[in-house]
Amino acid sequence: MEATQTPQGAQAQTYRQAPGYFKRLDAFDWVFAAVLLGAALFALNRYGAYMDIYEKVILVLTAPTFAALGWHWKPVRWLMPVVALLSFWAISMYDHNLAAANSKFFLKYMLSSQSAILWMSTLFVFSTVFYWVGLASRSNFGSSVGSKLCWAAVVLGWTGMMVRWYESYMIGADVGHIPVSNLYEVFILFSMITAMFYLYYEQHYATRQLGAFVLPVIAAAVVFLLWYTVSRDAADIQPLVPALQSWWMKIHVPANFIGYGTFALAAMVGSAYLIKSHGYLEDRLPSLEVLDDVMYKSISVGFAFFTVATILGALWAAEAWGGYWSWDPKETWALIVWLNYAAWLHMRLMTGLRGRVAAWWALIGLLVTTFAFLGVNMFLSGLHSYGKL
Repeated sequence: MEATQTPQGAQAQTYRQAPGYFKRLDAFDWVFAAVLLGAALFALNRYGAYMDIYEKVILVLTAPTFAALGWHWKPVRWLMPVVALLSFWAISMYDHNLAAANSKFFLKYMLSSQSAILWMSTLFVFSTVFYWVGLASRSNFGSSVGSKLCWAAVVLGWTGMMVRWYESYMIGADVGHIPVSNLYEVFILFSMITAMFYLYYEQHYATRQLGAFVLPVIAAAVVFLLWYTVSRDAADIQPLVPALQSWWMKIHVPANFIGYGTFALAAMVGSAYLIKSHGYLEDRLPSLEVLDDVMYKSISVGFAFFTVATILGALWAAEAWGGYWSWDPKETWALIVWLNYAAWLHMRLMTGLRGRVAAWWALIGLLVTTFAFLGVNMFLSGLHSYGKL
């Protein structure tokens, strides 16, 4: 908007229309989209014979989906190429020989799936430490290092997942599968999703202080992951049980864990809200309005994806077990999680729920979500027993 002088000396306001969505894109945005489209078409041409129609549709839709994500959140434009380059480098070093992971230096110590995941876990823990150093000492340097370590962990985490996917096919075509099939793999997925949503909000709100609250839940996840790996040999790639041999797994599980990750993020932001609202760290944390907004947006996104995941799970159950719903413990607790956040959003939209009550509710919701995610596997049995701890 700009002001202009009229002949009588009065000011008239001229409004300029904001440029359209596509006009805001630069050349790099279009190159990024073209590369994604080319990669999808290459994969379709080379591996299409091994895919069913559903997998082909998923692959084709991946290109515009990730292009839009990269256009909206610019760091994705470099994250995906870096992960792709590291993954292809690791794959090329294998040279179709799984034993190369024990003989080639960069595979053994950095880029085999287990090594990359170990580095991811280590970096997340150090990121947590530096975020807290930054918060406690009011040091921008500490928080900046924490953020960079978090990004490095994300890069190596996704690289480890991609390489693990390839490793599963090297074991055997009947063994190969997307790495979201057991607790080991979904804990990695949970850590990555939670970290990426946090990094998005970190950039969007131009604040790194929340890393000291969000990263501890990721650090706890990777510590559990390391314990689980050592005590149960969980990193070993196993064939899928019959119920998991379905293309539904490729979309149901990621959608589910977008929900889990954002619910966890909202809970940790809720803890920051409660601390600030009681007068602690007032000058070190974002405003209560920002904290409330992050909670609301995180739960909204998580609820949308969790709803989709629940519907997809019902469709998958009908295919695998002959019924859409059987009140299996996992299904029942998923419904409890859904009802909890549906009620939170209803109260927010209908009654303006905010403040400490909303924060406490989000924090307690994490306990409900954790039991649905992990507690059911530990203490209850049912149709989902293949995910037992």
